[in-house]
Order: sequence, then C-alpha cells, then structure tokens
Amino acid sequence: MIYQLRPATSRDLDFARGLTCQNMLPYYIQYELPWLDEAFDVAWAGRENWLIVRGDVSLGYVSLSRDARALYIRELHISDAFRGQGAGSWAIDQVLAMVRTERRPALRLTVFRNNPAQALYRRMGLEVVGEDECFLRMQGEVDAPRR
Repeated sequence: MIYQLRPATSRDLDFARGLTCQNMLPYYIQYELPWLDEAFDVAWAGRENWLIVRGDVSLGYVSLSRDARALYIRELHISDAFRGQGAGSWAIDQVLAMVRTERRPALRLTVFRNNPAQALYRRMGLEVVGEDECFLRMQGEVDAPRR
C-alpha cells in the first residue's frame, strides 16, 4: 500500500508525543533519562514535522532539522501495529530524497545503542560515526550506495 507524507500541524502534537513516549520510554527508563512532555513540545515546535499516512490513517511521523552539514532525523516513529510493513524504510527514502534535492552532504541521526531500529538505518546506508554510553550517532553520505 502507498504511504504519503503530510505536513504535521499543532493538532498532531498529541499523537506524536504519545507515540514517541510509548516507543521511547523503555529506553529512557533503562538509561535513567527523564521523559518530559514539555521538552518534547518545545522540540516539536522548532522542527519540520511530517506525518506518515496511508489513506486517512496516521502510521507515524518523522521530525527533521537542518544545518549546513546535514539534514537530521530527530525523531522517526511508527506505531506498533504498522511496523514491519515498510513504512520506516519508505520514510527514510523520502528524507534521503530531501537531502539530495537540498544538496546537503549527509543524513544524520542519533539512536539509542540498543534500539533495533539501528538495523534499519544500517540497511538504509547509514553508518555509526560516533557513540557514547547511551547513543549511536549515525550518518549516511548522500552519494554512498546502499548495501
């Protein structure tokens, strides 16, 4: 089935916050990091946010920011019921197309070290370029071929 990106609005904030908390709270607890709704809301307001939809059903969202060095995926979340159906790969392909269109050198993101999503990011051509006790920093050069 075909997915689409729809610009998110302030009406989508509750959906995005709830989905992110549901998906990320186990990692926040494991790494003893505080989850703050207010911090999420501030970050949401300062980013470019897109809902991933199929028809009129919201499956997830992607949140982006940019600087001169890269386009950054700040959040990418798919609802449990829709995981494993290609929506995450499709969304990353859409973001990579943005990177190319904007002629940015790279796509970057940060992922919890033990988050299985890192396997998807690796399949999509991103590589680990740094790490700390909680996170892996991953990057894909736009000209790099996929594995």
